[in-house]
Amino acid sequence: MLQLSAAGKRFGQKLLFDDANWLITPDERTGLVGGNGTGKSTLLKVLAGVETLDYGALTRVKGMTLGYLPQDGLALRGKTVFAECLSVFDHLHAMETESSELMTTMSEKDPTGKEYAAAADRYSEIADQLHVHDIYTLDSQVGAVLGGLGFTKEDWDRKTEEFSGGWQMRIALAKLLLQKPSLLLLDEPTNHLDLESRNWLENYLHDYPNAFILISHDRYFLDVTVNKTVELWNKRMHTYHGNYEKYVTQKEERRTQLMSAYKNQKDRIEALEAFINRFRAQATKAKQVQSRIKELEKIERIEVPEEEATIHFSIPQPPASGRTVVEVNGLKKVYPMPTGGEKLIFEGLNFTIERGDRIALVGANGAGKSTLIRLLSNQEAPTAGTIREGHNVLTDFFAQDQYKVLDPAAGMLDDISGASPKVPVVELRSLLGCFMFSGDDVFKKLGVLSGGERNRYAMAKMLVSPSNFLLLDEPTNHLDLRAKDVLLEAIRNFSGTVLFVSHDRYFIDGLATRVFEVEDKRLHIYPGNYEDYLWRKQGGPDKVIDSITKSAVSVTVPVAYAPEPVVVAADKTTVKRLNPIKLKQLEDRLKFAEEEIPRLEGVIQTAEQRMGVFTSAEEAQRQAAELDALRASHASVVGEWEELALLLEGQEMAV
Repeated sequence: MLQLSAAGKRFGQKLLFDDANWLITPDERTGLVGGNGTGKSTLLKVLAGVETLDYGALTRVKGMTLGYLPQDGLALRGKTVFAECLSVFDHLHAMETESSELMTTMSEKDPTGKEYAAAADRYSEIADQLHVHDIYTLDSQVGAVLGGLGFTKEDWDRKTEEFSGGWQMRIALAKLLLQKPSLLLLDEPTNHLDLESRNWLENYLHDYPNAFILISHDRYFLDVTVNKTVELWNKRMHTYHGNYEKYVTQKEERRTQLMSAYKNQKDRIEALEAFINRFRAQATKAKQVQSRIKELEKIERIEVPEEEATIHFSIPQPPASGRTVVEVNGLKKVYPMPTGGEKLIFEGLNFTIERGDRIALVGANGAGKSTLIRLLSNQEAPTAGTIREGHNVLTDFFAQDQYKVLDPAAGMLDDISGASPKVPVVELRSLLGCFMFSGDDVFKKLGVLSGGERNRYAMAKMLVSPSNFLLLDEPTNHLDLRAKDVLLEAIRNFSGTVLFVSHDRYFIDGLATRVFEVEDKRLHIYPGNYEDYLWRKQGGPDKVIDSITKSAVSVTVPVAYAPEPVVVAADKTTVKRLNPIKLKQLEDRLKFAEEEIPRLEGVIQTAEQRMGVFTSAEEAQRQAAELDALRASHASVVGEWEELALLLEGQEMAV
């Protein structure tokens, strides 16, 4: 469908890639990866025809169609959102108009004449095209894509220029998905999407009928969408079959093989050179020496590229807070509307954050995630309810626009050194390098950096001198995969408490111990990471403490998980074998249940002790409701553990 042959591209004096060869097939589902500055976006632009090669060739199959989404910079105006998306079908509407005209022509012409035959042939051709594109469902197709990308029906009739840059990019993405070109080229398509929209896009690309190539810094997104990975590394293109996880494994295997071959070749070269140097002056060995000289000249030397340095940065541990970090009761937030009236964001929120929690705050755009995190950081005041911080709690807040609080006149290295005088400059420069500031970049004034660059710097600065309670609003924005790994590892080793908003599934799964979901103006609390949260949302055992009223805590328990029936018997054929993926999920659930049971028992014991101290009738009622909810959760987890243990025991007998 499309082919690169011996392709090369430079950016000024810098060589981005050389001798690149790539045959793109109609079933291509490829992730394009590599470090920042290796040329990924440039290569995508070359494939899209936006930029040209310096040398080599790019050939396309006649009739193929291309759709290209850049990282940003697109602006649409003049139409409503729905009309803008529907415009991708203008050619079909033109065909529909032509079809009506052809019907008129056929009704007026002699059925035996040439004009009638030509009109009938064209009419049949158009009818086939309209049938293939399902002309009568275009409106529903547009609605489905806009809904999947987070647009409400109220948004459909708004002008495109009313939307911010991120939402403009969503509109551009919607148009590309509706066009369904032969080859989709997507540069960071998830940058402007929330988790729900990202999940929808994953499913859409899974069923996409044509080829696509995408760049993404979201590991999970790459893992579930692509089956081939192309890496730009050391100015060369390297192809790996499989998703990102398999690419990481295969890359390590390739490097191991390369190092082994390099060592063997080096040993052989040293042996040849030693023989030549030893017997060069002896006439009786002249033939053997010449033979080895020729062999040495024919050897194609193996080059070992420099290995990317792995940065391990340990966050300086903050002073410990009390066991209870934050206690929230009856929290409500209302915003006044410009046209009058009020908009309720949420109300009646009750929850407690304890020392060591890693809480992921999730929910649809506009649900109130950023509002809640601003309330907890005292950036805003609640309309009603209380937020009480525990003993020795030191709060630090990282906002999406954190760059606005930085001093534009300060130099980067001087500024971060001043915030952490005990950290060696070498270590600070290594950290800045991981966050994509290398070489002379560290001496730049903060004012000359872009908003995204300053946000990256602000995150690095927070890591070197953290408080014991971190509130992070989209900390992974503008970070590449390497920087995300450093941030993830640093927070994992952090002894304080973290509540964060992120749209990166891999980051949430690797960090969260609980998930707070803001939905329908309420807060729902799920134990475990994002995978556990999704499993419960889809019908798994749900131990959800739903803070609905300020005077009571209720537990929502949906339909209990019903494992596949197990017959424990000596005959292995009576037990239904599970596939390895399902089996691994059940083993993970069993491990989680085993850890959750003693944790809940400890929480119940603490709640029972609190019940022994009377403060007020209202508080006693609230504590009693909370204790009942915890006991119900404990019983549900124990029941799940028993079922899973029985199921896995049956699987072992079937082996």
